[in-house]
Amino acid sequence: MVRKKDNLISTGKRKRAIARALIKPGEGKFTVNGQEPIAYFGNHPVLLKKIMSALELTGNIGKKDISVNVQGGGLAGQADAVGHAIARSLSKAKEASRKTLKAAGMLSRDSRIKESKKYGRKKARKRFQFSKR
Repeated sequence: MVRKKDNLISTGKRKRAIARALIKPGEGKFTVNGQEPIAYFGNHPVLLKKIMSALELTGNIGKKDISVNVQGGGLAGQADAVGHAIARSLSKAKEASRKTLKAAGMLSRDSRIKESKKYGRKKARKRFQFSKR
């Protein structure tokens, strides 16, 4: 987490997705990889809710300019990573917002990732069909 004057930079992760968020005071511009969130994530209300929930809880909608770079994973993992990065940035700004975000469970990283494939098997745990004869 780097802080230059009023700029807040933080990282959020989920599955294989990594998001870097830059938050600064402004009039509410929001970009994800240079696009509007609706253009990037499509019109998926669940994904857009995950992104905006930290801003809604702290009451910062329309008060901050947010620029996010996200890479890796799929859309759901990327949306969670963006929400995690935004929540971490906002928690550094005010101690009161940190308490509300922590109570909502937005500051903890969801560490569940795909288990790696094992040799001699089809996937991580699935085995080939056993034939007795």
